[in-house]
Amino acid sequence: MTRMFTVAEMALREASRRRSVLAILLLLPLAFYLSRRGDHLGQSIRFVCLGLGWAQSTAALFAGSAARGIEPRLRLSGYRSHHLVLGRLTALWTIGALLSLPYFLLIRFDQHNIRYAAIALIMALTVVVAAPFGLALSAVLPRELEGTLVLLIVVGLQMMTDPTNMTTRLLPFWFSREIGTYAVNHTDNGYLERGLAHGAIATLVLMALLVSASSIRLRRRQHMRFTAAV
Repeated sequence: MTRMFTVAEMALREASRRRSVLAILLLLPLAFYLSRRGDHLGQSIRFVCLGLGWAQSTAALFAGSAARGIEPRLRLSGYRSHHLVLGRLTALWTIGALLSLPYFLLIRFDQHNIRYAAIALIMALTVVVAAPFGLALSAVLPRELEGTLVLLIVVGLQMMTDPTNMTTRLLPFWFSREIGTYAVNHTDNGYLERGLAHGAIATLVLMALLVSASSIRLRRRQHMRFTAAV
């Protein structure tokens, strides 16, 4: 447990050095929200949640890429893979909670006649899902630019694709549409239940992908070179 919190502290310190990036990520969901605030209440809430997901996933992608250099040394010092993964997730979930709080307060005082508890649930699920999503991308893709492009594609598809299409359920943030509909339109509990189920499945799938990709990458010894015996 101590090692996990040590990794989390290191990740938070690393994130604090990127103040300009954090400032941009903080403002990104606001731009999404204001773009639909006027006449599209449901879309404005859905877009701010997708903006939070994009911001959180990007922060996780950068955190995973920044950790590539130090993780092999931590492994040699006795840290296990689960220490590294859980520690980094703890830091990212903390950042995500701090990032989403002002936007929940914005919706709470700017919008009326909606289910605020459901909005808080969307944001909590977004934070939980986005962190392993971004870390998994950093473990699979070698460069930040490639991961950023994948995030752009995923969020773009989530915004533009017909949400009733079955293929959209394969995207990680589809739950925000279902729970958002429940919160804004006061629909029956079916929307809430489908959103919760999708969020739970997305979290489990992304966690499994993250653990598998991280374990494979950490087993590699890229710094070692073998030469043929003379």
